[in-house]
Amino acid sequence: MASTRTSRAFKDISLSFAPHPITKDLPILVNERAIARSVRNLVETIPTERFFNPDLGSDVRNTLFGFCDYGTASVIAEQIEETVLNYEPRAANLNVEVFPRPDDNSFEVNVIFDIVGQDLPTQNVAFLLEVTR
Repeated sequence: MASTRTSRAFKDISLSFAPHPITKDLPILVNERAIARSVRNLVETIPTERFFNPDLGSDVRNTLFGFCDYGTASVIAEQIEETVLNYEPRAANLNVEVFPRPDDNSFEVNVIFDIVGQDLPTQNVAFLLEVTR
């Protein structure tokens, strides 16, 4: 009889590359922190920025040259959702919320997802995208 494995652990290296003060090892992000950082990195990566995977990333940065309104927010939400669905297989049940903040020329982004294979509560990654003019 074959057994199925339902729980998995995920590990990523922190991109700060700052060594641990005592062990001098590179810091490791595990499970929800690793996936949350990966989601944010995907959103902030420009397509063609990575040499061996030029399609990786999102066009969010190009969209930030537009107006800070709900129309632009919906375009950004679609771009983030498409990018995370295509490049982050560890995230499931994805929901992206983008709210314009015209007074600050920024967008508040909430990426809500479940982690595949983990019995953890629903995760929420929140960050700001600033409009560049």
